[in-house]
Amino acid sequence: MPDSTTQYLDAHQTHLEPFTPYEMKLSGSIMEVFGKGIHDLPGLVASLNGLGLHAPDGGDWTEENFRAEMRRLGE
Repeated sequence: MPDSTTQYLDAHQTHLEPFTPYEMKLSGSIMEVFGKGIHDLPGLVASLNGLGLHAPDGGDWTEENFRAEMRRLGE
């Protein structure tokens, strides 16, 4: 039986390169928002903007550019 630290690992999820500072900041910000109990996309986008974290183009996050960025990072 897997322990609690490995039960959510997916053997097909890999990240071959070290995480960039941008990826670390983005993931930390997303976790901060989730930690506040916000789990919907509109709330997540609004919260990222409220934290002052800009989208890759330097502008505000939108649902569309957030989805596009998650797709790009998942490639």
